[in-house]
Amino acid sequence: MDALLEAPSIALFDRFWEAAEGKISLMTIAPELPGAAELIAHATARDVRCSMGHSDAKVCEAEIGYMAGARSATHTFNAMRVIDHREPGLAAYVLDKRSLFAEIICDGIHVDPMMVRLFFRAKDEGRILLVTDGISATGMPDGTYMLGDMEVEVRDGRCTSNGTLAGSVLTLDRGVQNLMKYTGADLNSAVAAASRNPSQLMGVEDDWGSLDVGRMANITVLSPSAEVIETFLAGRATIA
Repeated sequence: MDALLEAPSIALFDRFWEAAEGKISLMTIAPELPGAAELIAHATARDVRCSMGHSDAKVCEAEIGYMAGARSATHTFNAMRVIDHREPGLAAYVLDKRSLFAEIICDGIHVDPMMVRLFFRAKDEGRILLVTDGISATGMPDGTYMLGDMEVEVRDGRCTSNGTLAGSVLTLDRGVQNLMKYTGADLNSAVAAASRNPSQLMGVEDDWGSLDVGRMANITVLSPSAEVIETFLAGRATIA
């Protein structure tokens, strides 16, 4: 996998930007890498949201990333420096920086429920982002699947490649349910973490993330226990 890694490069980002015709919305970057701060500032100036993650950053390096324009964290606790009382690292910075949006994979596998509770208590509820990290095997039975050119074994909700976690088969409704179960969060708070909060990070809250006249009518109807009852796409019912 090391062969696929690239150092932060404004020139390379601009190639991607041009190839995507300006349709890059969110980018994860390790803030401690040489050139990362400059790239974060450059991408932010193009209205790309920069998220810090897959990182061994110390607190001082995370702060540099934030000052350069990063406004969220990717997969909190996963692929981050372990929290230490003398060198807290990015994960602790995420917990302490109340204005920073932060993702969490709430499947009970990527992050222990106790750490989910700690995360929930530390963060402003309006900054919590539920994500799935779901791969193509989501919704499929246990078995062997491909993630790019990696063979992934799915067994009892856990996705591994050579013994290492490789994505998940979590669905977002289950993530909402788990957040409620692990933390005692009410339905409104848990749903916001999967809807309103992400829309605010991405700057699309005028169209997405809540129910109001004139907004996009893409709606998931949930029971009080966050079970899916019905969904609407562009105002049309899709399942019952």
